[in-house]
Amino acid sequence: MITAKHSKNLNLPHLPKKRSLYNKLLSYFPSIVFASWAGTYLDLYFVGKNLYEFPVRPLSEIFSINIAFTLIGLPIITAIFLFFAKRIEGWRRWGLMIVGSAVASMGERLSEYSGFFLHTEEWNHSYSFFGYLLFLVMIWNVFKWTNIGLSKKMS
Repeated sequence: MITAKHSKNLNLPHLPKKRSLYNKLLSYFPSIVFASWAGTYLDLYFVGKNLYEFPVRPLSEIFSINIAFTLIGLPIITAIFLFFAKRIEGWRRWGLMIVGSAVASMGERLSEYSGFFLHTEEWNHSYSFFGYLLFLVMIWNVFKWTNIGLSKKMS
């Protein structure tokens, strides 16, 4: 068997190491945990202020928020968002965040019509759009910040 080694006399750069699937998935983990944590505490805050409620939720006698969404749904949605966001650049990523915020806001309204989510009369649905946009920007920045060291290690 013949193996090729990088000659020390050449000035060519080393080829970057390929990241394993485990390392790729691990790179999402801090952002997903942050999203779940932030979503949980935002829900607790807004439910505590009586701005919205979750009439249908698992373990309703224990939790005032829908923990199924914050512990399962939100991490999955975050992973999907990050998967696409890291593959596009600049204004396209902003477009993804804007479209994602609009879709999330529409999903919120659909959830209201289905009886899973209720807002007070004072709630303005434009709050949701801008809140989701800010949330996605924060998630993206956490992802970039937590992956700075990984990208340097792997190159």
